[in-house]
Amino acid sequence: MRAFVFPGQGAQTIGMGKALADAYPAAKAVYDEVDEALGQDLSGLIWNGNIEDLTLTANAQPALMATSMAVMRALETEGVTVEAASFVAGHSLGEYSALAAAGAFTVADAARLLRARGEAMQDAVPVGVGAMAAILGLDFEAVTAVAAEAAQGEVCQAANDNDPAQVVVSGHKAAVERAVDIAKEKGAKRALLLPVSAPFHCSLMQPAADAMAGALADVAIAAPKVAVVANVLAHAESDPATIRSLLVQQITGSVRWRESVAYMAAQGVTEVYEIGAGKALSGMVKRIDRGLVATAASTPEDVVAVATAINS
Repeated sequence: MRAFVFPGQGAQTIGMGKALADAYPAAKAVYDEVDEALGQDLSGLIWNGNIEDLTLTANAQPALMATSMAVMRALETEGVTVEAASFVAGHSLGEYSALAAAGAFTVADAARLLRARGEAMQDAVPVGVGAMAAILGLDFEAVTAVAAEAAQGEVCQAANDNDPAQVVVSGHKAAVERAVDIAKEKGAKRALLLPVSAPFHCSLMQPAADAMAGALADVAIAAPKVAVVANVLAHAESDPATIRSLLVQQITGSVRWRESVAYMAAQGVTEVYEIGAGKALSGMVKRIDRGLVATAASTPEDVVAVATAINS
């Protein structure tokens, strides 16, 4: 069994998807659709802009979804549809890419939702008030305890359970800084602040969750063609009304990536294909379960190789 997984923020690079768009008209059409939906030359920014502008949350989120969907359209050109996977899943914003790939959203709606999501998440907390930090070498339970100790009346939560030895905390800046110090005292191999513009996936994001509840209420969500493993549940969900609710909960909830991958493996998945920019999820997948084969697909050469493997 196979799973297709879709990357989240941090995977963006200038030029991502350009070779795909040049090689596959269907991939180029995705970028054109996103540009039209947003009323912005986002593809120009992705391919020829500067990384500071692309990394702005409101740009990075739809840009990464567009690149993932461009890979999907290229795979379709090579005879591989989303139904070749038994599950799809995405890391944070990647869940929107997964849903678009599974036909629950149109690409245009996904782009507009991610633009709204990015703006709402950025606006929820003034710059400098919040922070995030990666804790390496402690498991989720240990980091949850670190966050609780560090909070001291402020917000500090385990936000991303990425793999057995990488957990991200999020919250008020001072509390996150305390968590870094406490984690080192408790034996973390590394603990470092992340270069992010807002404290994602913690209760400080509640204004963004409220905004997304409004944005999602106006969008049609179809039953996905393939089971979608939700970040906040770490298991599959296919009911459109539930998916809508889970996407709101996702803004303030933990990204349960380690559990999501373990769930798919327990269902019989043996091959995981990372669809879109970068290879971060492939590395996490291998650390979560060494029995899984993880392959990243972002270039025309990758697409041909993946299609050959799946179609053989």
